[in-house]
Amino acid sequence: MQKLTNREEEVMRILWRLENAFVKDVMAEIKKDQPHYNTLSTMIRNLEEKGYVGYEAFGKTHRYFPIVKKEDYRKRFMNTAIDNYFNSSYKNVVSFFAKEEKISIAELKEIINLIENKK
Repeated sequence: MQKLTNREEEVMRILWRLENAFVKDVMAEIKKDQPHYNTLSTMIRNLEEKGYVGYEAFGKTHRYFPIVKKEDYRKRFMNTAIDNYFNSSYKNVVSFFAKEEKISIAELKEIINLIENKK
């Protein structure tokens, strides 16, 4: 599975949410820095070539749908980020968010509870 650009990830998030869409449908969902229609169409075809997207043809137009599940993509690239930026340590991940004040004590207790109850 190839890494996606930020823009490709944005398009995939739209396709995951819509489940299937024409280029114009994806375009309507992009609120900020909307690309030209042809640029977006090329981007979606690139996602198809990378194996992320499939399509159903309707004459000369295509309706696109995700082939790769959002959960599979998230798992793969979260693991890569943890390996690359946190020395494969989930403790370092949690510590980072605690230091950045992005996670509360209540959330940490909830995580501990989830871990303890999973056993």
